[in-house]
Formats: sequence, structure tokens, C-alpha cells
Amino acid sequence: MKNHGRIALVGSGEYLPVMQDFERILLEAGGSNKYVQLPTAAGRENAERLKYWERIGKEQADRLGAEQIFLPIFNREDAMREDLARQVDGAGLIYLSGGDPHYLAETLYGTPVWEAITRNWRAGSSLAGCSAGAMALGPDIPNFRKMKSPGSVGLGLLPAIRTIPHYNKIFGWIPDGAAQLFLKVPEHVWVTGIDEDTAMWSDDATTWGVVGKGAVHLLTGNQTGRFQEGSNFTIPI
Repeated sequence: MKNHGRIALVGSGEYLPVMQDFERILLEAGGSNKYVQLPTAAGRENAERLKYWERIGKEQADRLGAEQIFLPIFNREDAMREDLARQVDGAGLIYLSGGDPHYLAETLYGTPVWEAITRNWRAGSSLAGCSAGAMALGPDIPNFRKMKSPGSVGLGLLPAIRTIPHYNKIFGWIPDGAAQLFLKVPEHVWVTGIDEDTAMWSDDATTWGVVGKGAVHLLTGNQTGRFQEGSNFTIPI
């Protein structure tokens, strides 16, 4: 039986017109017009950049006719605030946008805000992560720029999925040797590459669909291959 809301991993394009229809579907699946946006992965960027995330989030919410709840959670102190955690309640869609996935996971894990996110998702809210947000939801987060260095612990909500966002762009500049290191994972972990302007989504965290202009690439596991919009695949939990 389903015991949580819809979940989505997005390669790029959060809050932009290219993903507008998909975000509308996520809101509808979550059963509420309340669109909660967390810019936490960008929390160490400058004030102008943080305003950018708030602005494009508002533009998307307006296009969707949704209520924007932009949560200014930029550091762990913010994530410990109960008043901000309460604003997650009743969300139709909770969205973790891009930036630094390591910082995102370190900031949210074990906080009232993360507890509110997981509690609302299990109650039926949709949950999406784009780029850094998608990477942080997995069991671990490799370091793209220092592939031989140890990565960091992810939020672990999807313990069987390691995500490579921007897949059609990133693997164009990662050296072959570094790419092979990225693909070394425990047997139970599936490495998924998600192209830009593309997403994979699921209602049970096992059977996944694909939407968008690109493809989802399963690089490890029993069902490797390239899956485009309308395709389905299964990742065992």
C-alpha cells in the first residue's frame, strides 16, 4: 500500500517554464496548492543569487496559480527553527533546488525542517529534488570535482539511488577514469543519470516514469539502459 507522496528527481530546470507542466502535476498529486521551496543547497551563495532563487520560484508559482512558500533556510541554525518547519505542513509540493548537494545534506539532516519534510511526504505531499536536491536524497554524494576524494553522506531517503544530474552535460567533461570511480557502488545501489530538463518520478519509490526532453540513464543494476519520456523502469528498494 502506498505510504508516501509522489517523489521526483530532476536533472535541471526547476522553477522554469520547461518544467512548469510537470510541477503542476506534482502539486496536483500532493493534493494542495501550497508550493514549498527550499533554496538550502544555495545557502552559501551571495544575497543576489539567493534572491534569484526566490524570484524564479515566485514566477513559477504565479504561472501555476500556486501559493509560494519560500523558506529562507540557508544554514543549519535556520533548519533548526520550528517556525520554519511548521510552514512545510500541508504542502502540495516540497522542492529542494540546486546548489551544493553536500552542504544541503549536512544542513538538513536531523533537523526539525527535515523531519517536517519527511513527515509531510509520508502524509501525501509531493517531494522533488533538482540537481543538488536530487543528489542529496540518495545514500551518499560523490564529489564531482575531486572524484578520488571521499564523498559525503546523503539524506538517505532513497537508499538505492545515486543520482547524476545534468547527465548529458556533466559526462562530457568528467574524465573516463573519474567516471568509473563514480560508478563503483554497492550492489544494492543503482546509478541513474538524468539529462537536463528531464525528470524521473515515482509513487512508490520502486516503479519510475520519465518526463522531459532528454532521458534517464540507468548505469548500474539489473536493468541498465536509456529511458525517455513515457518509459517505465523498476529500481528495487
